[in-house]
Amino acid sequence: MAAPELPTTAVTEPAKAKPKSARRWAREFALQGLYEFYVAGHDPVSIRRGAEKQDDFKRADKEFFREMWRGLSEDWEPLVALVQPHIDRPFAQVSPIERSVILIGAWELKNRLDIPYRVAINESVELAKSFGGTDGHKWVNGVLDKVAPLLRADEIAAGPRSRPKPTK
Repeated sequence: MAAPELPTTAVTEPAKAKPKSARRWAREFALQGLYEFYVAGHDPVSIRRGAEKQDDFKRADKEFFREMWRGLSEDWEPLVALVQPHIDRPFAQVSPIERSVILIGAWELKNRLDIPYRVAINESVELAKSFGGTDGHKWVNGVLDKVAPLLRADEIAAGPRSRPKPTK
């Protein structure tokens, strides 16, 4: 008996990727900037200016990026102190990508209470999936899951927002 044929659309047409949001673009620019900072040692002002000159920067949420970049480049030490207890090695020994993603997630959890904690963690996990090592996203998720209760205890205790029940 021959194996059943799969529909041709399942084989030939790849799934369409969801377009990136303006905030996702901003996070990616922040990630690239932090990576440049860690690897090349360039100063934060020139990194920000370089990011803003890139063609795709027009797709980013500019104000969100600038606020994030300012927090990440000027106030990173408290973020490192916040995450270090949840990391199994010195922060400087973490790969530059995962290090950058962790700081972005920690910054969002700490400073952007308008962004639900689950969204902040998920966005960091997605960055790690796209740019990090094979299982880096799992590690990022684990670290941020430990940091979230320190910064968002009330939000976590409140549980998921209740949704209205569908009517019959």
